[in-house]
Order: sequence, then C-alpha cells, then structure tokens
Amino acid sequence: MKRSLLMALCLSVVSAFAGIYDIDEFTAKDAGTPDDYIVAEFGGELKVAPADEVATLQKGRIVVRQKFEDPFGESETSYQLYQGAKGDLSSMTALTAEGVDYSKLVKAKLYTRRGQGADKDVEKVYFDGQAVYAPGLSSAVAYIDGKPVDLKGTAPVAEEEEEESVAAAPAVPSSKGDECDEYDPDCDDDDEDYSSYKTSAPVADDDRDYAASDAASDVGDRFGIADEVRFWTAVGLSALAVTSAVIGIVQHSKANEAKDAYDDLHSINSNILATCGGNAQCEELMSSQFAKDNWTLRDMQRRMDENKETQDSYTTARNIWFGVSAASIAGAVVLFVW
Repeated sequence: MKRSLLMALCLSVVSAFAGIYDIDEFTAKDAGTPDDYIVAEFGGELKVAPADEVATLQKGRIVVRQKFEDPFGESETSYQLYQGAKGDLSSMTALTAEGVDYSKLVKAKLYTRRGQGADKDVEKVYFDGQAVYAPGLSSAVAYIDGKPVDLKGTAPVAEEEEEESVAAAPAVPSSKGDECDEYDPDCDDDDEDYSSYKTSAPVADDDRDYAASDAASDVGDRFGIADEVRFWTAVGLSALAVTSAVIGIVQHSKANEAKDAYDDLHSINSNILATCGGNAQCEELMSSQFAKDNWTLRDMQRRMDENKETQDSYTTARNIWFGVSAASIAGAVVLFVW
C-alpha cells in the first residue's frame, strides 16, 4: 500500500513536469501557409501531416509544426503539423539530439534555452525526418520524458560565402616609416605623419558584431534569469513533494500501529468492565489474566491513554506532511506552467 501510494505520487510529479513541455495532440484547424522553407504543392495551402508519419518522410519532403496562440488568451494554444515540398533550408541549422527517438521530438516543444516558461516555445519548427530546424537557431532545448535534451548542429555555409572568405585577405597597412629610396627626393625618413598614429588597435566590423552579440547575451544572462530561477525552484518543490509524501506515509504507518495497540487494550478493558459489573476484586483478577506484565486495570487504562495520544500525534504529523506535499506539487505545477 505504501509503495503503491509513493509510486503514484512520484508518477504524478513526473507527469506534471513532462506534460507541460509536450504537445498532447494536434488540433488546430487553421490553414497551413507555405514559406521559403516549405512549398505547397496543391492549391497554395499545406496539407495536414499525421504525427506518426513525420519520422519516415520521403526525400524532398518536409513538415512544419505551427503554434497558434490567441493573443487575448480567450482560447487555448493549439498546434498542427503540415507537410509539403522542401524549400531552401540553407539559412537554417540542422539540429539533432543524440540518442533521442526522433518521433518524440515531433511532440516535444522547442526552446531557445533552458529555464524558459512552458509557453515560451518556438512557434515554427521544421522536420525532414532526420533533423529539426528553427529559423535563427543554431542550438535548442527540448524536454524528453521530463528531462532537458540539447539539440545541436552546424549551419551550412553558402558557396559564395566560402569564396569571399578565401579571397579576403587582411590588408597590410602602409607606413611612412618604411625605408625610403635614397634616390627619391620626396621621401624623408625623418618626417613622421603623426596623424596616422592611433591610440588603440583597429577594430574590424566582425569584431564589433561579436562584441555586440556577447553584450546582448550578457544582458540576457543577467536580466533573463527569472525563467531559470522559476525552473529550478519548481524542480526543488517537486523533490520536496516526494520527500514530504514519504515522511507522511511513515507517519501514517506509525499512527496505524498505535491505533491497533489502543484497540486491543480497549477491547480487553471493555470485556472486563462488562463481566465484573463494577466488582473491584473481579476487575483486578481478570486484568491480571488478560493483560501482560501483571498490569492492574488502572495500568491498562493508562497505557490506553498513552496509545491514544501517540496515535493522535502521528496523525497530526501525517496530515502536516501530506499538506506540505500537496502544496509543493501545486507550487511546482504553477511554476512549470508559468
């Protein structure tokens, strides 16, 4: 009984955690709209794709998972899968998760980083049967069976970009400090062009881009920590819920043991009182026969009171711990959904 109750509680915590990061079913009725990455083949609209067929797509086919969210919050968020011909994916990164069943990725919400709220998942995700794609993402996070999984990949490089990279060579700056030709009347070794001196090394455009990207990332790390805090707080509450439930089960078992001891003595005490009808000698004689350790009737009644107090104490503790467990589960669910 205790083991089954604990197992049920643990499963409820895990399912509550996993469920908010999964898509249970695809119910959206909106029409599928093609874009640069997926091409409609008939009628200008994409055809709905069954979820169990995404992992076995034919070559040249692709599926997009679209999230439909009501900006006013009047209706629930829904999802749908649409299939079509593969468009130009060269601007996106092929993301894969090592050791993860591809079919599970189809129903797993995709996030730009860990710790985001459950409703902050990526709106459009593309599947070609081998990898996962999302515009602008070179990595992503999904939750498979309640555990975070990193999706990684390498963005393809266009041929034009490769040629430009090979052709581009760092320019060697000229300087009037170079050695002059002795026959050049216009050259003067002693002349120094102080205007060409700079107080710092030159910064390339790419370096500025990287610096801006790092600064933006740093701002996100410093001020976007709320989602991360909520996530780990929810995990902590889930662990507290399981621990409290275990303690509550132990307290419940102890309360039952004290109740059984009280019931046994109460039955003996009732029989003695009913049989003797108030005769003190009869009560003492029968109590010495039925009770252990040569107890008197008063000793037995005093032990009954102790057993009752013990039962009440364990029962109170059980209720407190079960209450803590229930509150922790509720708090964890709220934080996971937030």
